[in-house]
Amino acid sequence: MNYQQQSLAGMNGVELIVALYDGMIRFLHQAIQAIEANDVSARRIAIKRTFDILMHLQSRLRMDIGGSSAKALAEFYAAIFALCIEGSRLASVERLREAIRCVRDVREAWHVAAQDPEVVKLLNTGQLAPEITVPSHAVLTAGGEAVSSSWSA
Repeated sequence: MNYQQQSLAGMNGVELIVALYDGMIRFLHQAIQAIEANDVSARRIAIKRTFDILMHLQSRLRMDIGGSSAKALAEFYAAIFALCIEGSRLASVERLREAIRCVRDVREAWHVAAQDPEVVKLLNTGQLAPEITVPSHAVLTAGGEAVSSSWSA
């Protein structure tokens, strides 16, 4: 087992979510670097890795427990997916930076939740849906149209 695997093995569920958000941010930065270097292959690989994380997070949402919070996160993931598609298709650094800003904002809410042991316990047992406020600028599709007017998870 390498260092990264050992580090992940010691994390609780909320810390793992934060790590996945960190991974998305890292891959989006790699996609930006690839655009700036005019490296189409590297851009596609970085965007695919971002999509892999988004799909994993989406597939783990519990609509039966999370209710409106899970729905808000599903919409958020869809909006980030759309920003990434457009950012990659147009080789738009600005669209990918917007995705990074949105992911960072929600990541920070998960990070705060991860610091409270009682919240972590309730989240991990499904007794509490996360109280995450998705920023209003994160509700835009790649075309700039609003997906939802209220995003309180």
